Amino acid sequence: MSETYVPLISSGIAGPLGILHLPRLWLKASLEAAGKLAAGYPGIGQGYDTMVVTALGLNPEAIVQFIKESKPTYPQFEAWVRQQPGVNLTKANIHKLNTSIIGYIHKDETRKNILAANGLPDDGSVLPDAVSLNNLDDWFEFHQAVLK
Repeated sequence: MSETYVPLISSGIAGPLGILHLPRLWLKASLEAAGKLAAGYPGIGQGYDTMVVTALGLNPEAIVQFIKESKPTYPQFEAWVRQQPGVNLTKANIHKLNTSIIGYIHKDETRKNILAANGLPDDGSVLPDAVSLNNLDDWFEFHQAVLK
């Protein structure tokens, strides 16, 4: 029996390098490599995944290959990231990336759909940033898949 998992590491979490979303990217790519990523979640997709990969100067195919072949822990993944040719891990670049992640706002339709699925009003009472909304979406999907 094969189980799949909703990735519950938030995009608002950083590892030792201080890069937001990188732990989530690692988790999603690792689950996908193991055939255990819940339906509807890409291993490395658009949005935050692409923002992180592009900003750091990483190759998404190389990430997938490394994770598939090595099955790294998160610290091993960060060590690999540090060794990639052309990777930009300056404090200024990480700060710029983190600021863009924190400041990203979903389109109105996405916000409305996530709030509606969670039975919440779209009245401005919920933080509108994508990290907060994505957390709600993940928690809802986890509830539906595991707890309901």
